[in-house]
Amino acid sequence: MAKQIEIDLYARQKRLAWFLITPSVFVVLLIIAYPTIQVIVYSFMKYKLDGVTPPSFAGIDNYAFVFSDPDWWHAVWITVIFTIVSVILESVLGLVIAMVANSKFKGRTFLRVAILVPWAIPTVVSSQIWKWMVNDIYGVVNIILTNLHLLPQKIAWLATPATALPVIIAVDVWKATPFMALLLLAGLQLIPKDLYEAGSIDGATKIRQFWAITLPLVTPTLLVALIFRTLDALRVFDIFYVMVGGQGNMATMAVYNQQQLISFLDAGVGSSTSVIILIIIMLFVILYTRFSRTSFE
Repeated sequence: MAKQIEIDLYARQKRLAWFLITPSVFVVLLIIAYPTIQVIVYSFMKYKLDGVTPPSFAGIDNYAFVFSDPDWWHAVWITVIFTIVSVILESVLGLVIAMVANSKFKGRTFLRVAILVPWAIPTVVSSQIWKWMVNDIYGVVNIILTNLHLLPQKIAWLATPATALPVIIAVDVWKATPFMALLLLAGLQLIPKDLYEAGSIDGATKIRQFWAITLPLVTPTLLVALIFRTLDALRVFDIFYVMVGGQGNMATMAVYNQQQLISFLDAGVGSSTSVIILIIIMLFVILYTRFSRTSFE
């Protein structure tokens, strides 16, 4: 009898749960599913936005064009380099800043507020500010470096990929590191202080405590922060578009997509590029999920 009552209660709770989440699921499907399906359909069509050429079925021609385009593969390469370097630097610096902010010292509250300032500034605004700062004529970076005799002459930082990519990575690190630090700080605050006290009693140094206590216990939070930042980096658009204006030799996958859709008015190729980017991100999420699951089982 008691077992049957428990089963009936579970069934009612399940029906209530579905009743409560159904409106949200419907809204999500309406907002996300329909545009996604539409993009997938357009990716198999020859669809110019010139108002002259009528849409027609193209099969996999759009995908074949993208995969045979050297500009696409160059955009993939730029995106991969940017993602790997920026995410690694942001993770390391974010962990260092989080550990400092988690320590007890005078002015800790001010530090926690100050480190959020770069993250609070909109990306377009911060990118434009840094674009002015590294300008080869009136940029403050060139002025300071030449006055300190660290540079023999002013450099056009954004003129070539050899200097433009490191500058853009540096700007992204400056912008996104506070986000990593904020997430990791939350993870550090969940670590019981008793573990550090026990480690000190056992004679463990600060370095030993970091490797044996801090890093293992903050790893789940670090993995969550990594996936957020990696997803943002893989679809980066604004910082590249603002700082280098969508140059072909500095285009990311998202910039390449924008060029096909907006500049060339080709909704077919633009849609197929969007689908490819979506698949790449989905594959990353699947790999991350499996890795995190095997790491903590």
